[in-house]
This record gives sequence, C-alpha cells and structure tokens, in this order.
Amino acid sequence: MLVGVPKEIFAGERRVALVPASLPLLARAGCEVLIERDAGYLAGYPDALYEAKGGRIAATRAEVFGAADAIVQVVGPGANPAGGAADLPLLRPGQVLVGFLRALGNPEALLELARTGVAGFAVEMMPRLSRAQGMDALSSMATIAGYKAVLLAADSLAKMFPLMMTAAGTLSPARVLIVGVGVSGLQAIATAKRIGAVVSAYDVRPAAKQEAQSLGAKFVELPLDTRDAEGEGGYARAQDEDFYRRQRELMARAVAEHDVVITTANVPGRRAPVLLTEEMVAGMAPGSVIVDLAAERGGNCALTRAGETVVAHGVTILGPVNIASLVPFHASQMYSGNVTAFLKHLTRDGRMAFDLDDEITRETLVVRAGEVVHARVREALAQAPGERKEP
Repeated sequence: MLVGVPKEIFAGERRVALVPASLPLLARAGCEVLIERDAGYLAGYPDALYEAKGGRIAATRAEVFGAADAIVQVVGPGANPAGGAADLPLLRPGQVLVGFLRALGNPEALLELARTGVAGFAVEMMPRLSRAQGMDALSSMATIAGYKAVLLAADSLAKMFPLMMTAAGTLSPARVLIVGVGVSGLQAIATAKRIGAVVSAYDVRPAAKQEAQSLGAKFVELPLDTRDAEGEGGYARAQDEDFYRRQRELMARAVAEHDVVITTANVPGRRAPVLLTEEMVAGMAPGSVIVDLAAERGGNCALTRAGETVVAHGVTILGPVNIASLVPFHASQMYSGNVTAFLKHLTRDGRMAFDLDDEITRETLVVRAGEVVHARVREALAQAPGERKEP
C-alpha cells in the first residue's frame, strides 16, 4: 500500500503528518511512503532524511494524490475550509484520507468530502480507550499546547515566574491559575511548576482535583453541583447558562489573585463556554496575562480574539490558534507516531482492512462510499443552522 504525505497548506501550518523515523515502521507493515517535496522542511525534516529511511519524493502535490492509496494529513478538508477545497478534486473513490477533519465543528464540509467517494477518518474522533492511547492525536497536540501556553504567558508577563533571592532583594514567584485540567491543563500545570510559579487549578470535573494536586497545584474548589459535569470519554459535559453564570461569579476572586490565567475549557462539537467576563478581566492587576487555548472555538474569555493579542484594562489576552504548530518538530513527531499506529491498526498484510465491529475504526470513520456514516456527525448535520441537508 502506498501512503501519500502532501505538504500542509493550512495558513501558518508547519507540521508534517509523517516524520522519517516512522517510515521503517510502516515498511514492516507493508506500506511504502511517497512525500511531496519539502513537506517536512518547515518542521525540521528535509527530504534527504525521508529518502534515507526509504521514502520517495514526489515533485508535485497532484502526483502524491494521484498515486497514493491512502493520504495522511495534519489539517484535512473540513478543518481547512479555505485551502482544503482545492484538494477535493484530487481525491478519488476508494482512497483513504486520515487527518484532523473537524468532523463535529464543521460537519457541513464533510458532505463535500463524502462526494469524493473517499473513506475519511477523523483522528479527533479517536475513542478514549486504553488500546487507542498510542493513536490519540488530540491528546498529543493538547500536550504541546499546554506546554507552549505557559511559555507564551511567561514571555508576555511583566514578572519572572520563579522565586528569586538576590542581592537586590527577594522576587516573589508568579501566581498561575490553570482553568481546565484536561491533557493540556495538566501539561500547563507541570510546565509552570518546572519554571517556578505558584500554581492553582480549577476544573468542573470532581475527578480532576487529584490529578491537579499530584502535579503540585492547589485545587480551587467552588460550591457548585458538578455531579453530572463529566461526560463520555472523560470530557467535560456542557452545562446550562445558569451554571456558567454562577461559576463566573464564584471564580472572580480566584482570577483576581493570579498574575496569569490559562484557560483550556472545550466541549467537543460545541462553542467554548465563556468563563472569564470583562468584569473579571478588569479585576486583575495591570500587567497580568490570559492565554486562552479555546480561542479557536470562540474563547473562554469574553475579550478573546482568535489569532490576536488584545490588551484590555491593562491585561494582555492571548488568543493563539493552531498552537501545536509553534513547536513543529516535536508536534510532528508525536502526530506521526499516532498516525503510524492508526495506519497499522487499519492494515492487514499491506492492505486496508476495515473492521467496523472494532470501536476504533467505527468511531473514527466519518465518510465512506459517498455518505456521511458517523452517527454523531449525522446528528450534528441535522442540527446545523440554515438549510437542512440530507447526510
């Protein structure tokens, strides 16, 4: 089976779907790899490294799509509405496509993808199973995001993070609040602790308390009924607006006591909940920093603008998008490991073999043979505003 790796065309994207070290692993599974010229260059992987590991270099994008049995991308159609449309005519019936497709966030785009006849697998739909951990690209990229968010905050803050006792006096440590103790939140806690901050954490899920404390964070507890706050797969469950209003009222004091607030609260397929109001931002000390990792989904802070830096009431609010692409070498390495494990799961003796009784295959397959086949995506399409389209 020939696996094709085209160059990423999403604006600002520097990752690559497969790194050279993955090629021998795929070769043992019966797969050859064809890479578009310079596809890995921005991530730190030149063509010579791919060739040294047995990969072939294609001169054009059309050559990759035309020859490959399976296409692997980081940002596929759906997650890349502007550029992804140009790839649709290059796809053909029976071909396999693997990548981030934003299946629940932009389900209408999957109707166009389905019309190409490909079998499309959305890696963000990977179920949270023990045997799927090595394929969980969403968690891998969240790890990168949590780490990088702390560095962005440290770079923007008017203070240094660690406690320092100097001849000029004692410098008190920065106080950092992590809101949302998922994968990115836990990595943010660990990174902030490593560079010397005093770290607190808050999550609506009761089980998050022990995880945050295990990394040295003080857990902020609010008197809220959170018995149904955890949904399927360990993700936070969306709450009603009255819950979020009460949560914001109680959180205001905690936010005001910290120099840095990093928010990570996302609900799959939904707009991110607003946790920080403008009044809460105004209550922070001048020079404070907010890093909103939910900016791409509307933001956890009312003042966040996706992809921009906003200064309001003396507080710097960062709204980074595609933050994993800021660390492209290791982000590509982690994503490549996930995709390689997934491709090996889908193949038998070098050929694609879909077992729809297998939960990993069934839950990631979103389009096949001209149809949207994933139940949750079909449900999202039925609920989409505007003209209703038959999936």
